[in-house]
Amino acid sequence: MKTFSLGATAGALGCLAKLNPLFAQDNTAATKPAKNSAPLKITKVRAILTAPQNIRLLVVKVETSEPGLYGLGCGTFQQRPLPVKTAVDEYLDPFCRGRDADNIEDIWQTAYTSSYWRNGPVLNNALSGLDQALWDIKGKRAGLPVYQLLGGKCRFAVDCYSHASGRDLQQLEDSVARIQGQGFRHIRIQVGAYGSPQLSKDPHFKEAGFGLPSDSHMDPRPYLKITPKAFEHVRNKFGDEIELLHDIHERIEPMDAINLCKEVEKYRPFFMEDPFSPEQIGYFKQLRQQCATPLAMGELFNSPHEWVGLISERLIDFIRVHISQVGGLSVARKIATLAEWFQVRSAWHGPGDVSPVGHAANAHLDLAIPNFGIQEAVRFTQATQDVFPGCPAMKNGYMHVNEAPGWGVDLNEELAKKFPYPADPGYWRPVRRKDGTSIRP
Repeated sequence: MKTFSLGATAGALGCLAKLNPLFAQDNTAATKPAKNSAPLKITKVRAILTAPQNIRLLVVKVETSEPGLYGLGCGTFQQRPLPVKTAVDEYLDPFCRGRDADNIEDIWQTAYTSSYWRNGPVLNNALSGLDQALWDIKGKRAGLPVYQLLGGKCRFAVDCYSHASGRDLQQLEDSVARIQGQGFRHIRIQVGAYGSPQLSKDPHFKEAGFGLPSDSHMDPRPYLKITPKAFEHVRNKFGDEIELLHDIHERIEPMDAINLCKEVEKYRPFFMEDPFSPEQIGYFKQLRQQCATPLAMGELFNSPHEWVGLISERLIDFIRVHISQVGGLSVARKIATLAEWFQVRSAWHGPGDVSPVGHAANAHLDLAIPNFGIQEAVRFTQATQDVFPGCPAMKNGYMHVNEAPGWGVDLNEELAKKFPYPADPGYWRPVRRKDGTSIRP
């Protein structure tokens, strides 16, 4: 077996230089061991709270040993932001200080197990803020948008859907027409709020003094009757030019959800979202056997135990996890890769209670994966755009990211302080049946 010395390699390069001028430059450096540069160290990890749209946002800032170099990540948990702040400031900060900021996967894996118990929403959101911030740093160091680090674009922009609703069918029609006029080709239709609570009558639990007067009431029967009529009405008015989506939001019994998905199948929905609660995902097998309505699921998922089986058994068509809820970009890109092999597309959760940094993370991943499905649109107020310079922008139904390195989104901390959290704690308000039984979620 022949061996080659560094001198022989340099000599070979010299011969090539005689044949091709491109090799005439000094290539001997390629044969020399590179000097080890000092690793980029994490010096501080902290949570920043702000609410420029009156929604409790939480952004994690990771500072480094390179002056002026930092990263931002989204850890927003609208209903429980203060425990996330504690997890970031009191636990992830001391855990991460002194670690190499380049080693994203190693930091994620070790931070993930540092609490011993894991896959809960508070710690996952804290971990997401850290993870996304490290990806932001990586992009800034490379001088590239994060989607380039993931392999580059698969599409020119991110196709989005928007929400149409009305208290009756005419209001719904007007809302659909308005959104279609804004350039959207995918529209989610709802008659009123989730479960059409405006159609409910006689909340007997209030008469009995059960619960609180502020608790909401929903009767599933009117909702189950109006939803197929809404699909029929919109299809008759707008034809097949638009794709229709609907969110059941797990508010009805599993068999009612199965029957509803069967009933609307003829109207060709783009997807029906969250027919079951995470605790009832075993019903997907029955639903899949009875109709071909496309299904989206995952908004409330925290753990791989919830999504791996649904994807690998082809029981859903769209995976809809909240990226910060599952632990950040590092997890979401693995979910996307798993889903690709089972023809499951992405539909990442993207409501108002995701920071502009989180929306940018959604969009960068959307741009880079081949099995992208659709993205939830977002509209930022001027105050939010001022606090977060470089927000993703909506145009003609598409989301466009800032092409600056990293996420392309910054944070004005001084301005952020001018938008403190609302005094209201922000917990999910109870919704009840007539007799007071609590409805999920």
